Amino acid sequence: MRQHFQQQATLGITPISEVKFPLRSRDELPPVLMALQHIFVTPVLNEKVFALLEKKVINNKKKTGRKGMHLWHILVLAVIRHTLDTNWDRLEDMANYHKLLRQILGIHVEKFGIEETEFSYQTIVDNVSLIDEGLLLQINTLVVEHGHNLLKKKEEKISLQLKTDSYALETNVHFPTDLNLLYDSLRKGLDMVKKLKEISDIKGYRKIKRICSATKSLFRQASQQVFASNGKNEKQKRQAVKDYLQQSRTLQQRFDELTKVLPVGINTQLILVHVTALKKYNDFAKKFTDQIERRLLNGETIAASEKTYSIFEEHTEWITKGKLNKKVELGHLLLITTDQYQLIVDYKIMEGEKDAAQIEPLKQRIQQNYTDKKILSHSFDKGFYSKDNLNCLQQDYTDQVILPKRGRFSKEDKERESGKTFKQLRKAHSAIESNINMLEHHGLNRCVDKGLKGYKRNVGLSVLAYNLHVIGNHLIQQQKQKEAKRIEDKKRYQNKKAEYFSTAA
Repeated sequence: MRQHFQQQATLGITPISEVKFPLRSRDELPPVLMALQHIFVTPVLNEKVFALLEKKVINNKKKTGRKGMHLWHILVLAVIRHTLDTNWDRLEDMANYHKLLRQILGIHVEKFGIEETEFSYQTIVDNVSLIDEGLLLQINTLVVEHGHNLLKKKEEKISLQLKTDSYALETNVHFPTDLNLLYDSLRKGLDMVKKLKEISDIKGYRKIKRICSATKSLFRQASQQVFASNGKNEKQKRQAVKDYLQQSRTLQQRFDELTKVLPVGINTQLILVHVTALKKYNDFAKKFTDQIERRLLNGETIAASEKTYSIFEEHTEWITKGKLNKKVELGHLLLITTDQYQLIVDYKIMEGEKDAAQIEPLKQRIQQNYTDKKILSHSFDKGFYSKDNLNCLQQDYTDQVILPKRGRFSKEDKERESGKTFKQLRKAHSAIESNINMLEHHGLNRCVDKGLKGYKRNVGLSVLAYNLHVIGNHLIQQQKQKEAKRIEDKKRYQNKKAEYFSTAA
């Protein structure tokens, strides 16, 4: 059965509470590790965080069997991957050979040649994947709550000055065209056929390498005629597209024949998995074949609601934020809300939603999660404006609503936006751009995890790493001040000592 983590009193192991950090390092790792150490040594926060981890990871599990990875190790390794915006391979290397990280994990042995704990690649991946979006939302709320008490000045009552904005978090996909999406579908379908060929008795694919090569060649010819020739020879373009679609339909027919009757083999379960995947890719191929014919041969316009932008990350959206550069991004909009301490107090992945629809749900989440805190101000950009949103924010929420209007101003709008406080807070709103930039450096520029579940987990872990980084920077600053005071006191003592002996002489 898994355990929280109780560090063994072994010779050569430094207690987690006594780990020392480099105070002048500019790397992201030391402040986050210091914040994790703070969680571990703070009893109230430690108990709450481990209670949430235990409920998610250990709940409904038997209390017997192999121990598994400690909950503390799962949390630390999950956060560190996003702190450094790195991959699983580097995380495995650091977990096994990085001294400071292993000290925070509580397993580093300084000497005596005692065998140390090692983590395998698959163990790390499987255990970190047990964390989900709901758990991370709860842990983030706890960390932010504790961060407020830590970052505020003494005897100061916590009141929040909030800023909200959204940006596009990309999924790990290539730029989609209906031609290359069709090729992806056929290519993956042929891959499934290769795997079935190895474990079952299917016939008729003796020259599968030649089929793959011919399909790729027809795809390249069609792409060159459609995109590279700029429509100079319409007849050649149409012929290349027809040849490509003919190859696609031939393969679709063969795939259909293969999926009608389950192939015979020893591993029936694995065969069923591959056949199901083949059917999925074949359905995609049929969809894209139809769209290519309608668009390139019949001149139709395909509605956005019919389009799929990736066969691997089907949840991907086509995002244009309406800015001057008209940049297209593939992923989802991520809504974040930060406070005057630079902590992210709320975040949400918008699935098929726009900025203006987020105001009322955001207000409800803020009021629910921070019931004991007054909202002094809340600022947005013009993309969130609507008359209903303005009224919603002004009712029982905050007196300072910074929501610039789009379009023509009425007399009331001019008065509202010409005030000194409004102008100051609107200028201060730009600070959220630096928060977004810092968040992108913690793994939220492009999400490399697979599936919508992995995408949401990626967001939660990166936000947690970001908040711990902010708290860690504050802890390091406190440590620097203590160190400077200690050095100053030592110098003062030495000066007094020298003065005393000079006077005595």
